[in-house]
Amino acid sequence: APKEATWQRVAVPPLDTRKVEVTNVVNPLFERPKKNFGIGQNVQPKRDLSWFVRWPKYIRIQLQKEILHKRLKGPPPINQLIMAVDKATARQLLKLLEKYSPENPIAKTQRLKARRQ
Repeated sequence: APKEATWQRVAVPPLDTRKVEVTNVVNPLFERPKKNFGIGQNVQPKRDLSWFVRWPKYIRIQLQKEILHKRLKGPPPINQLIMAVDKATARQLLKLLEKYSPENPIAKTQRLKARRQ
C-alpha cells in the first residue's frame, strides 16, 4: 500500500475536546429543601447596608462631590483652565462664562412672552 503524505492525514482530536456526559443522580433522602425567609424561618442573606448607614458629614460631602463630578461635565478646555488658576480667578471666569450658557426653559418662556406683547 502506498504511503500517505503527512498533510493528508486527519488529525485526531485531543482528549479534552471529547464530550463526556455527566449524569447527576439525585438521592431523594439528601434533597435540599427550599429556603423560607419568612419571620422565624431561615436567616436572611448578607446584604450591603452601607446605603442605610448615617455617615459623618465630611464623608457625605466627599460622596456627593464624587457623584457631582461624575454627572457634571463641562468642555475640557474650560475644565483645564479652571483647574490651572486660583479660586478667585476661577470664580470670575465662571461668572463670565455664565452669561454665555444656554438659556433655561423659564427664561425662554419669559423672553417669548415679552416678544409677543
